[in-house]
Amino acid sequence: MPEATRTGAGPSRRPTLRASSSTSPAAADALHAAAHGTAAPGTDGSAGLGRRRLGVPALAFMIIAASAPLTVVAGGVTSNYAVTGLLGIPLSFLVLGVALMVFAVGYTAMSRWVTNAGAFYSYISLGLTRWAGVGSAWVALVAYNAMQIGIYGMLGFVLSSFLAGTFGVTVPWWTTALAGWAVVGLLGINKVDLSAKVLGLVVALEFLIVLVYDVVALGAAPEGLTTASLEPGALFSAGVGAALVFSIAAFMGCESGAIYNEEVEDPRSTARRATLVAIVVIALFYAFSAWAMAVGEGDSAVVARSAELGPDLMFVFLEGRVAGWFIVLGNLLFMTSVLAALIAFHNVIARYLFSMGGEGVLPRILARTNRAQAPVAGSLVQSAVALAVIVAFAVAGAGHELGALFPVITLFTWLTNMGALGLVALMTLTSFAVVGFFRRHPRSEGAWTAFYAPLLAGAALLVLLFMILANFGVLIGSEGGVLSWLLPALVLAAGAAASLWALGLRRRRPDVYERIGAGTGR
Repeated sequence: MPEATRTGAGPSRRPTLRASSSTSPAAADALHAAAHGTAAPGTDGSAGLGRRRLGVPALAFMIIAASAPLTVVAGGVTSNYAVTGLLGIPLSFLVLGVALMVFAVGYTAMSRWVTNAGAFYSYISLGLTRWAGVGSAWVALVAYNAMQIGIYGMLGFVLSSFLAGTFGVTVPWWTTALAGWAVVGLLGINKVDLSAKVLGLVVALEFLIVLVYDVVALGAAPEGLTTASLEPGALFSAGVGAALVFSIAAFMGCESGAIYNEEVEDPRSTARRATLVAIVVIALFYAFSAWAMAVGEGDSAVVARSAELGPDLMFVFLEGRVAGWFIVLGNLLFMTSVLAALIAFHNVIARYLFSMGGEGVLPRILARTNRAQAPVAGSLVQSAVALAVIVAFAVAGAGHELGALFPVITLFTWLTNMGALGLVALMTLTSFAVVGFFRRHPRSEGAWTAFYAPLLAGAALLVLLFMILANFGVLIGSEGGVLSWLLPALVLAAGAAASLWALGLRRRRPDVYERIGAGTGR
């Protein structure tokens, strides 16, 4: 039976509700409503997020969609080969996959006990300090927005290029980016399972295209089925830091499962299972595809070919080896892959705004939902921010010497690397927060889950964070330039400013401060 206990002392403390392991999803809904002071689902169609809609497969698809499989293989893997000059790119995905599996051990264990649509924000608040939680929330908002909005630059470029090459229709990149913006915004204010169905179909087709490429590449094998790209010496040499930094971008979104914990079928297990499945699938699939690319081009040629052709390498390779319609389909799915990532990150941002609005850290209007039980206010705010940035870059890029590549070299490259930096910083803090949470609130978790795994993950991610900072100029093509330190500073400064604001809130509004990161305790 669920039991409610009041923790702490003083009138500013609010009840922390806990449920036993036998608590039903319906009872968990009631606990959530009591913890947040909202009507239980069913009493008011707009009282909260859509309840109990997502199962493990749907959530895993949404997590994987954020990594954009076809975009990573066609664009990310080739860029990694070209920029680092290393053959061991396939191994980098396996190394990072192991590190993130260790991270997921503690992260998903905490998701069983704390349910909040702003996962990083809530976990850091409860495991470290509330002011650090607010700071992390703003880092998350900046990072996710940067990642999401930056991807519009890639969408605008590839879609306008496709229209020009296929139909002879010339339109500016920002026109096609705005078309995608409208689709993302529409899905963002609808039921979350609608987004899940759209993403599931897109991701399944992306996997099909890449798997066909992998099979054809392995069949070509001009130098044989070699495994040189999987040997440690091919990765762990000069440039390994940049290689790992490039590859970590492929996993961005793997942490988002816990953000949907208020909308999954079983908050005790769905997010945990979906996260672990997604990390394993992402690591193995990208490692296999990067290895197939090396085999298909030849170990001695893959770096040079990647530098020469970039994202076109996959489609150039397939020409003459598969039917023409398949290549057209691959190009179409390359665009829908980018669109799927936009939808996934949009949903995450809207739920962060919903969570912070519900706790009074941001205006409470952001916690409003619509009849579809979607976080409509947060969704509209994110769409407005994205629109403003797209318009700003459209104006700045008018007549620019970079021409058609302007949105890729600036909007996409600058902002997505900002996002990756912020998300790795958040995962690092969250790892240490998991240790703090289980030390303060002992649960039925073993020492490996509650202490050793998150501590090890935090140390590994901290090293990776320093690698990103050290190689940031390389990542954005501005070594020694002002952007190499200004863009990371914007991400970290947002967190520092928000933390200072939260310390002031502790004095001005102690009642609001005590609710920060409350979530739904179990």
